[in-house]
Formats: sequence, C-alpha cells, structure tokens
Amino acid sequence: MGEDACVLRSSVRVLARHDVDEALEVCLRDPVTNLFVISRLRSTRQRGGGGEFWGWYDGGALRSLCWSGANLVPVEATTEAVEVFADRARRQGRQCSSIVGPAVAVLELWDQLEVSWGPARDVRPRQPLMLIAGPPLIAPDPLVRPTRVEDLPVITPACVAMFTEEVGYSPVAADGGALYHAQVAGLVSAGRSLSRIEQGPRGREVLFKAELGSVISEGAQVQGVWVNPRHRGRGLAAPGMAAVVQHVRAHVAPSVSLYVNDYNLRAVRTYERVGFRTVGAFATILF
Repeated sequence: MGEDACVLRSSVRVLARHDVDEALEVCLRDPVTNLFVISRLRSTRQRGGGGEFWGWYDGGALRSLCWSGANLVPVEATTEAVEVFADRARRQGRQCSSIVGPAVAVLELWDQLEVSWGPARDVRPRQPLMLIAGPPLIAPDPLVRPTRVEDLPVITPACVAMFTEEVGYSPVAADGGALYHAQVAGLVSAGRSLSRIEQGPRGREVLFKAELGSVISEGAQVQGVWVNPRHRGRGLAAPGMAAVVQHVRAHVAPSVSLYVNDYNLRAVRTYERVGFRTVGAFATILF
C-alpha cells in the first residue's frame, strides 16, 4: 500500500498504512471469516507488500473493505460496498486468479463483474466455513508431524497432486514449478505443513498432509488437506485432521478453521467427525 491514500470515489479509497488499525477493527468483527485479510493487514503493517486494500466509508467511518491482490476478497461488504468494489475492479481489469470470501458478497461481486471478466473457469457457490470449538472428537494420528525440510522431495509432489486434483490444472505448468515449489518450501520452513510420511515399497511417500494457509494470533485456517489415493479408504483423514487440530492448538493458535466444497460430502463428514461445525459460507470464483 502506498503511504498516500488515492481517492477513488467520495466513499471509497485505497487504504494506507495509517488506516491499518481501523481496517483491523472491521475485520475483527468476525476473525474466523476474515482471517486471511487480517493476516494480510498485519503483514502489511510489518513489512509492506503488494496488493491493495480498498475501503468503503459511510458517514465518515470505514464499514467495508476489499483485498485486491492474487485474490479479490471482500470483507464485511454491504451491497453498496460491493457495487463500488465491482466498479473499481472493472475499471482496473482482472488481475487476480480468484474471487473468494463470504458467499453473499462474492456472488454479488461476480454478478456485476461476469460480463467484463467472464467466463470463469469454475464457480463454487457454497463452501461451508467450518470451525472446531472444542477438542477433537477422535484420537489424533500419532504419526502426523510437522513436515521437515528433508521431506521436500516427497511433500512437493503430494502438494502438486492435491492442487491439480482440487483446482483442475497443475500449479507447475506455467513456469516449470519454480514459484510453487518455493511456496511449498516456505510453508515447510515456517512450520505450516503437517504430514504423515512412511517408507513403502516405492520408497518414502506421503499418506496424509495438510497446510496452514493463513495464520494469525487468534487462529489458523487449514488448507490443502489430502490423502494419497493409494491409501484412501483406510480412515487416515479424520485422525490426521485431529492431529492437525491438536498441533495447531498446542503450538500455533487457539482457533482452527477451514472451508470446503459443499459437494465434497466425504470431506464434510470427515471434518464433522473430528468436531468441526459449519459457522458460515464461502464462495470461490476461479479464473
């Protein structure tokens, strides 16, 4: 963010560093839903960085905002805010790979942007946002542990496989994998990757893995949950997730959340077995 705010309309402007505290107050109305943007705001305050935060003001007070970076993410966005965010995004042109966040705001944004930005590669209109409030309801898998740097040769292909299965294309196709491999290595180095890795007849292999996509002091959001297809049906996912919850609570943050495609009923039921409950709804538009 620049030091000077750029006025877009009478009620909307690009937020500057001195606006971060006010923006955080808006996000902290719902820290589970807004966890990703809270992490971006705190990172910006500490180190700066790319992307912009658009703030919508009503009566002189910041009411809604929108992160515009690799993703477009609305926060506490009213219908009026969505209209001006969509206008800003339309005039700027699509620079993101997805729109993601609270379902109502995301789908309203897409309704206004589809003509100029479409077609989308995929529209996922309902993704339950799930939170576990108490201890896991089942015993954690004792073999799930933080992934180590020496595990990169086996965890990286597992991450590629998960991404390709989930999103529909390989994350290494564009540049040979340099950027994606660096992202995986960064998560491992930061202690934000957990996995169960065993020696098998084909060598060492990942049976289960998950990453912490966004982390703040109040909570962590789990992403990239994956069970090796050769080992599915063995009941690895639920104990693995219980181990992730246990680790996060002990070493990272008190709250653990995630969001999942509603059509992935097996995953939803697995998370419910662990103790996750639906607390909201996300939507994602993929380009």
